[in-house]
Parts: sequence; C-alpha cells; structure tokens
Amino acid sequence: MTDRDATVDAAPEPAPEAEAVPVLGEPVDGVPPVTESADGLAAAVAALAQGTGPVAVDAERASGYRYGQRAYLIQLRRAGAGTFLVDPTQIPDLTPLRTELAQIPWILHAASQDLPCLDDIGLRPPELFDTELAGRLLGLPKVGLAALTQSLLGVALAKEHSAVDWSTRPLPQPWLTYAALDVELLLPLADELRRMLTEAGKSEWALEEFTHLVANPRTPPRRDPWRRTSGIHTVRGRRGLGIVRELWLERDQLAEELDIAPGRVLPDLAISAAARAGAASLDDLTELADFRKRGAKRHVDRWAAAVVRAQALEETELPQVTLTDGPPPPRAWKEKAPQAGARLDAARRVVNDLAQELNLPQENLLPPDAVRRLCWEPPQVLDTDSVAGHLRGHGAREWQVGLTAGALADALAGQVTHQ
Repeated sequence: MTDRDATVDAAPEPAPEAEAVPVLGEPVDGVPPVTESADGLAAAVAALAQGTGPVAVDAERASGYRYGQRAYLIQLRRAGAGTFLVDPTQIPDLTPLRTELAQIPWILHAASQDLPCLDDIGLRPPELFDTELAGRLLGLPKVGLAALTQSLLGVALAKEHSAVDWSTRPLPQPWLTYAALDVELLLPLADELRRMLTEAGKSEWALEEFTHLVANPRTPPRRDPWRRTSGIHTVRGRRGLGIVRELWLERDQLAEELDIAPGRVLPDLAISAAARAGAASLDDLTELADFRKRGAKRHVDRWAAAVVRAQALEETELPQVTLTDGPPPPRAWKEKAPQAGARLDAARRVVNDLAQELNLPQENLLPPDAVRRLCWEPPQVLDTDSVAGHLRGHGAREWQVGLTAGALADALAGQVTHQ
C-alpha cells in the first residue's frame, strides 16, 4: 500500500470543536432602575456629565404594535458614568438630557433606525459613530450587533426581546436586561471598529457617512407610501389602485386615532383583496373573508365608505399605474428602453467590480437609486465631471463619487460608442 493509499483509507481526524463563546446575559454593573421622573433625569444627566468619552445610545420602539415610531425607552452608557434607562413617555421635559447629549459624540448601532425617533423628542448628536455602518464599510459578513460583538469582542449577547411591545408598562425585568445589554458593549465595539477602519484606509469614508447621518437624521418621506401595500402587485388597473389608496389612507387615519399599528387595524392583504375584487359596497366587502375577521369587521363601515369614495372618483383623479417621478422599475428597461438597460448593465458591472475590489457592499459604495437615475437620464456630456455632478445631485457622498465617477463615465461612454 502506498503512502497515498494509506492516507485515503485512514480515518479522518476529528474536527476540533469550536471554542464556546461566552454569552453576556446580564450587564456587568447590573440592570439600572428606569429613570421616569424629572429628579431621576437630573441625576442621570449629572452622572453622564462626569463621564468621559462618547456616549452609547439606543432606543426601543413599539413597531408593529403602536402607530408611528415613537421612542418608548432610551438607553445610555458612558465610561465613568454607567448605564441609564430613560422612559421619555413619563418625563415631559427632556431639556437637561437634550443639552447634555448635544455636547457628547454618540455611538449607535444602525443609527438610521433610531435617529428619527430620537430627533422627534429633540435628541440630536453633534457627531456619531455607527457600528453597523462601520461593519458594512469593512465588508464584514454579518453586521448585526450580536454578530459583531461575538466576532470582534469574543462575547455573545443574549438577544430575544427585539420585537416586543415596548409601550408596555411596567416593562418586564427581562426586557430591561435586554435593553441595557444593547449599549453594554457599544463603546469597546466602536473602539475596535475604529481601529479596523484606520487599518483598512477607510476612516475618511466612514467620517463622511457619519457626518451625512448627523445632517440627515431621517430619510425624506416616501411619495405615495400606499404603493408599498403588500399584494398591490396583484391589483390591476387605476380603479383598483384607487381602492388601495383610499383604504390605505382611511386605515392610516384610524390607526393614528387609535394609536395602533396600521397592520393591526386592517391587514395589507385585506386591502389588496378588496381592490382585486373591485369591491363597490358594504355588501361586497363583507363577502371577503379578510373583512369578516374581528379586527376588520369592527370598522367595516369606514372601509366601505373608503371603497365608495374610490369607486366615485373621476378617471382623472385615479392614481397612475406607475409613478412618473424617476425611472420605472429596471426589470422593464430591456424591453421598453433597451439603450438605458444596456447602460444600467454596464454601470452595475462597474459598481460590482469596484465593490468586490474594495471589499464592501455595492449599496454602500454607491446609492442604487443614483445609479439607476444616471443610466436612465445620463448627462449629455459623459465625462467624469458631469457624471460626478449627477451622482452628487442624487445623494452620493464625495468618497463615493471619487471612487466611481471616472469608471462610470468610461462605461457609459463606451455604451454610446456601441449604439
């Protein structure tokens, strides 16, 4: 038997067992009491003022339970000060906290999720560091908070209460533990990510992104938000879309009145079912299974009135099948606008190649909407400067423009040559 045969026949070596990662189930200093009075807030602010370095910030909302994205709990942690859990619903005047936090750099995870609700109550950072966005810029495979703490700090977080109703009062102790843990490791995590960004030569990119978040704490409101109704792709014709719109608007108004998440007042699929059926009256609605369920049935008169309004609209008042603001969905380009489709293919190849080379997601290298708009209506002169101006006009940051404008200009100019 040859050595090679012996190697083939020999039993494989057992794989070494992965070293268990310790799970942090409790904050090191314990779970602090909830701050829910003016005196408690004053004490928390005084302690924060005595701390050093940035402050870790997080917020809990009641998404899926309540209307809107209100903050029902704010978590704060600063070196030398400790952790604080603040209930903003119980403290009418947050001015002391606003004043203090306006002077301290913030550390957040997925800042775009929490900044809007914090901005609503006047809490705004002078500067920030986003650990999730930093992970994306570094090309890390998993950028959730638990994944980052496990891979970079060697500590796993107990995470099981992210989707609960944070408007519940009093908040159960396990939920408060979860909330405190969300800021427990943010400060050392940010330190490690900052070091990695410097080593990768991406610190300036991150700084531009973070500065942009501070200046733009919320995304612009979406035009015609009712068009995101689940199942709307099954609705045909402008009259059907009119039914979707009127039902969506009626639901949104009622949900705000009741302070209940819209989907709990009337499911999206009930709206699209009514539109598909061409419902025109109360009787038509009550024949649909979704409208005989307890939640929808309770307000069926309002749903019927919305449907009647939609059926009475003049043709000129009905919504267009597609939005005219911006390019149509790219899937239709090759058939309806083949030259634009070819430009988009070429641009996507450029962005994909550069993203792989730079080790970061394509959507972080350049906003996808900026790429689509560039390819749908390119500047008349396809050179680096004109493409750069176009990208800036659609939200691209300077570091993104510097990396992509020249290559995109060459790719699109090449498409013109071949046409």
